[in-house]
Amino acid sequence: MESETRVLRAAGGFGRARRLLAAASWLPCVALGLALGSEPLLTALPAHHCRPDPALLPPALRVLRGPALLDASVPRLGPARARSPCLLLRYPESASRARPNGTRPCTTAARGPPWNLVCEDGWKVPLEQMSHLLGWLLGCVLLGAGCDWFGRRAVFVASLVLATGLGASEALAASFPALLALRLLHGGALAGFSLALYLARLELCDPPHRLVFSVAAGLFSVLGTLLLPGLALLAQDWRLLQGLSALVTGLLLLFWGCPPLFPESPRWLLATGQPARARKILWHFAEAGGADPEDSSEDESSLATATELDMLGAGSPQPQYHSILELRHTCIAWRNGLILGFSSLICGGIRASFLRSLTPSEPAFYQPYFLGAGLEAVATVFLLLTGDRWGRRPVLLLGTLVMGLASLLLLAGTQYLPEWAMWSLSVLGLLASQAVSALSSLFAAEVLPTVTRGAGLGLVLGAGFLGQAAAPLADLHGRRGFFLHHVVFASFAILALLCVLLLPESRGRGLPASVQDADRLCRSPLRGGRPRPDHLPLLPPTPCPQ
Repeated sequence: MESETRVLRAAGGFGRARRLLAAASWLPCVALGLALGSEPLLTALPAHHCRPDPALLPPALRVLRGPALLDASVPRLGPARARSPCLLLRYPESASRARPNGTRPCTTAARGPPWNLVCEDGWKVPLEQMSHLLGWLLGCVLLGAGCDWFGRRAVFVASLVLATGLGASEALAASFPALLALRLLHGGALAGFSLALYLARLELCDPPHRLVFSVAAGLFSVLGTLLLPGLALLAQDWRLLQGLSALVTGLLLLFWGCPPLFPESPRWLLATGQPARARKILWHFAEAGGADPEDSSEDESSLATATELDMLGAGSPQPQYHSILELRHTCIAWRNGLILGFSSLICGGIRASFLRSLTPSEPAFYQPYFLGAGLEAVATVFLLLTGDRWGRRPVLLLGTLVMGLASLLLLAGTQYLPEWAMWSLSVLGLLASQAVSALSSLFAAEVLPTVTRGAGLGLVLGAGFLGQAAAPLADLHGRRGFFLHHVVFASFAILALLCVLLLPESRGRGLPASVQDADRLCRSPLRGGRPRPDHLPLLPPTPCPQ
């Protein structure tokens, strides 16, 4: 790791060229924000009532037909409303529910896809949500491993090509099963695109700038989420909106497919024993940053001599790729990845509990949408202000504590707390979960080795999407399992507090290049001090290598 650091310093360090390239990686995050925001927009349910089942009505109402039946039965319908064929009712803008002013067949939106997705077919909406999240999960796991075997750039370009084609195909889907399959594949392609971009940006930055450039990318993603409703208002049709999203992804392919704008990660090339390719990229960085690659000093080697590069590649004529399974033989690295994956899983699952408490019984689409995007921006700014000042582990510990306490108070005080207290706890818990989720990803990327960072970070991000998929799974049964969902994730959040204490502090440290480097990252006391070995009752002793 020290040899790799000296080589990167000889190439100009985090100079002008690398700064501009890292800043340019923010722009594709707008397209990712558009893609992530499309899911709640496409699955938003309109205000509707279901046609009553005549067999469940009193005898006096069975003789009525058409609007007269609806006028007489809607005010007194109870649990039987969701058991029968559906009919969408339009209400006046004043939101008065006394009488409908018109009827129309059930669809997901006024100009949405022509499939009945409410009433007796309402189970299809959570099924589509689960399919899309499953695509993101599989994409993170499979394409994350691909980043370690084929490189960051190869996965990025291939994912962009797939995402463009699949996004355009969604707009042409002729049936719900076809849309379901396309959403799954599209989610996987977007996951590979996002993961490769995240890794390339992180490996370009030096320790003092990793947090700043990572959270700035998060703000650009929020910007794309906020722009999507405006595009939907202009498009007025879900197929046209999906086509516009695919067009934005295709434009990214035209610009970011150029090797000078998105080169391969030099850190990954050095770690896998490819010094010749790394030398070309680093030479370009040095010249573009105004540094002389042939100059040498007492403290750092000349890039032209490439002494360190030749040493790193000595004895390995072929690139040496690694598998995530190699972490099984480590004492510390596997545990760090497991803890951060567990934290990501909790954040993804518990977020639905807070959103449910913030959403009224008859929600408008824009209220939870903009609230979630706004809190994500606030959480990103919070990490920017505290992540380098306090450290990664204290901020993660604080966020997990707030998230767990807010979830437990909501669980215990639903019938006793006033409405303003419930709303405040939900906002605070959602804010903490957003911050912990983003910090878990950054933390995992900083403590996992370069040779398996793609697969390791993919597993951590995939755990988050697995947690998010628990909410639509509860919706498949009419939300009857939502209470158990809340209890389980609230309990996990308290358990995660103990796990976070075992993590090392990664602030200001270089990125570990090999599995052995990652296994030397021992935990240190919360108040600072020298890292020390662990002696825990439930785990074997883990010596701290020096």
